[in-house]
Amino acid sequence: MLRMKINKIVILLGVMIYVKTYSQTIAVPKITDKITIDGDLSDWKTSFSGLFVIHNSGAKATQNTFVSLSWNEENLYIAYRAADSKIIGESKKKDAEIYKTDDLVEIFIDPDGDGQNYIEIGVNAFSTNYDMLIKCISRECGGWKTSVSFDISGLEAVSKITPEGFCTEIKIPFSSLEKIQNGHFSKPKNGTKWKANAFRIDYGNTTEYLALQPYKSLKFGFHQPQEFAVFEFVE
Repeated sequence: MLRMKINKIVILLGVMIYVKTYSQTIAVPKITDKITIDGDLSDWKTSFSGLFVIHNSGAKATQNTFVSLSWNEENLYIAYRAADSKIIGESKKKDAEIYKTDDLVEIFIDPDGDGQNYIEIGVNAFSTNYDMLIKCISRECGGWKTSVSFDISGLEAVSKITPEGFCTEIKIPFSSLEKIQNGHFSKPKNGTKWKANAFRIDYGNTTEYLALQPYKSLKFGFHQPQEFAVFEFVE
């Protein structure tokens, strides 16, 4: 009987550790310094999180990726460091489908994690970017619906190729996000939590789909808001 109880406790602890592993909370510190969006991270002061891993297995990626986030009263800032020995892509027009062809980094933000009216932003190594509104991803809300014509006013995204790969900086104005109908993008304050995740697609010798927060379901595809990490805004 005692052995059975011990076994149950061990199993319970294992489950708790497993859940904790996939309940990653990323602190987004508030800053007062001005950030210039130019792809040069030499003046970036907030710490970086990572390494990114294969999104549906948690396996180690071939090339390293890190991300850092910060905010002030007006904007959310995101920076990536991506090691890349073979950069795939080129400069293209805005909203080109670079996620199908180019090495790029991405950010998905769905504050309430309901899979409706959330944003996707991608930027390649040549500063080409797209912003997309994901209106629905499930049958419950009418099936897959997206809007590429959607634009985040004031969005800035710049990449810079480095000897190691490329770096990217993104600025997202909160005022634009607040206009998304039923998106629940209220202006954050200390303690606000948003469901979100950072990604990278690496079209190198081996195509890899990478994420800051891997998915415990092991399902393929980035669009699983219920399994996003938690971004917590802190002062």
